[in-house]
Amino acid sequence: MALRFDALWRNLRSGDGGDREALGVALGVAGGKIAWIGREAELPAFERSAEFVQHDAAGAWVTPGLVECHTHLVFGGSRADEFRRRLAGATYEEIARAGGGIVSTVAATRKASEDELFAAAAPRVRRLIAEGVTAVEIKSGYGLDTQTEAKMLRVARRLGRELPVTVYTTFLGAHALPPEYRGQPDEYIELVCTGMLPALAERGLVDAVDIFCENIAFSVAQSERIFQAAARLGLPVKMHAEQLSNIGGTQLAARYGALSTDHLEYAVEADVEAMHRAGTVAVLLPSAYYCLRETKRPPVELFRRHGVPMAIATDCNPGSSPVLSPLMTMNMACTLFGFTVEEALQAYMHNAALALGKADVHGTLEAGRDADFALWDIQSPAELVYWLGASPCRAVIRHGQIVHGSC
Repeated sequence: MALRFDALWRNLRSGDGGDREALGVALGVAGGKIAWIGREAELPAFERSAEFVQHDAAGAWVTPGLVECHTHLVFGGSRADEFRRRLAGATYEEIARAGGGIVSTVAATRKASEDELFAAAAPRVRRLIAEGVTAVEIKSGYGLDTQTEAKMLRVARRLGRELPVTVYTTFLGAHALPPEYRGQPDEYIELVCTGMLPALAERGLVDAVDIFCENIAFSVAQSERIFQAAARLGLPVKMHAEQLSNIGGTQLAARYGALSTDHLEYAVEADVEAMHRAGTVAVLLPSAYYCLRETKRPPVELFRRHGVPMAIATDCNPGSSPVLSPLMTMNMACTLFGFTVEEALQAYMHNAALALGKADVHGTLEAGRDADFALWDIQSPAELVYWLGASPCRAVIRHGQIVHGSC
């Protein structure tokens, strides 16, 4: 039976720029899905739908849409002054202990209306789309009470409805201790586990659950209580772990089959082995490392040796990573962490999808997948990692429709 296409892109290039480079590639779309992809010379007979459109890509490189798997895009206020203080010598931990950091953003986010949060976040999301992103994870964690956490998650859902991007929400209620629970971390964790998380999950606002497990945040024991609460609700988990020290968070996350552990500068080989056994993805955040002027790199060679998939993301947030460029983040992964070009690209495509538990939907170009892809005016995929300060993205296509640029 002949295939039926709503749209056909011709004269594409694909591959990693090496021996697997393919010229003259065609990609057919039907019903928002990839119906066929391969060399034009092998294009089978097909029928044209009533809406059929044909595009000449004029040799543009095609990749899967990028997957932004760790962001904090919804927040109120600004922390530019903290940047100034860090330049003057204050550490991230010192600022946090003095009442700045996450808690200062909490105050601004609690004051902001949903419309104000949406208006501030939408341009950030559009910037990501303009660099090829078709799917993005957005965490809560700047509310630290049920009302504001719900407000943030509703804004994230609205971004996914009103902008041409797939949004996955992550509840990060255990991001920091709110001021009203100062000195009472166990009581706050109880609220998160028995009040906030069940209520937000019941409203359909939560796709996954995260926690900041660190000396300046929450302990391993407190983290486990949240993982147990997530398990009761059938929600997958992930963790901010081993960013500033090693207190055993990664080992716990692996025991609970976490989708990912993120940051990981202080991870050791036992952590990496546990991640390998659990199938947990290492999400590395070079822009946060850069912005905080860290010096201890995550153990990239250990991840390679033990076969742990590595993803990267902007970690866009108002404090430690005010970054909105996936392409620059890929460059940072190469220059700061020693990634190869191929690893950086895979980290923003297939491995990032793995980190969200969505590798069956995003991250590769295959028949039957969502027709989410990007076209680039480049001669080699290495240019996506090489250039800084400019995006060669010609067009972004989501569910078969051009949502950015033109072709």
